[in-house]
Amino acid sequence: MMQFQRLPAFALKISNQAGRFVCTSSSRAKSFRKMYQEVFTPNLVNKPPYEHFVQVGDPILRTKAAEVPEELVNSKEVNLIAEKMVKVLRKFDCVGVAAPQIGVSLRIIVMEFSEGLKDHFSKSIYEARKMCTLPLTVLINPVLSVTNYDKHKHHEGCMSVRGFSAEVERYDSILIKGTTLEGVEKEMQLSGWNARIAQHEMDHLDGKLYIDHMDRATFTCTCWETVNTKGGRVEIPFYK
Repeated sequence: MMQFQRLPAFALKISNQAGRFVCTSSSRAKSFRKMYQEVFTPNLVNKPPYEHFVQVGDPILRTKAAEVPEELVNSKEVNLIAEKMVKVLRKFDCVGVAAPQIGVSLRIIVMEFSEGLKDHFSKSIYEARKMCTLPLTVLINPVLSVTNYDKHKHHEGCMSVRGFSAEVERYDSILIKGTTLEGVEKEMQLSGWNARIAQHEMDHLDGKLYIDHMDRATFTCTCWETVNTKGGRVEIPFYK
């Protein structure tokens, strides 16, 4: 936080200093000015759809995503976005991605709970959370309705709130409908953990985060023990 606060002020100071060089014809001064500009001018080459997850604070995460026009469902552009979402999902070993999380404010979600993830949980946790395999699913303009209003509270994290988790109540079962990349209407009945994934991703499309629903007393830094063990010398990566 402090680094981001200092940098603009420092950059402005350098820019003002560089501005003095404009008044001289010295080629050395001009090259100095160019060097400072290259160092302190933000690189804007990286544009959405990103290959990383945007983080809480980015306005796109608090914006209601727009529907994909029907005539564009099977377009090259939407396919490109979906491909990037799948790539990011698997790159970061997560189970769901909403388009706003890679910088695109459209109503598209991707979900997958692969068989291999079963090895990441103990048998007791896997069963308690009602986990099961969910094939790769891409849904455009999804609509969710609750079919079982019983609620379950489990720890939940988010790649856009990196390094933290909290207990969140979610409905037991839901029905989700949407359009596939091929333009086919798809309907899925989900329960347990897969229903949780769908509810989490749908929240993203409406500008909501799990922290809006969490039990605040359970909000936890997922690496707090390591922070203590390492004397605070721990970094939370936003890349992979």
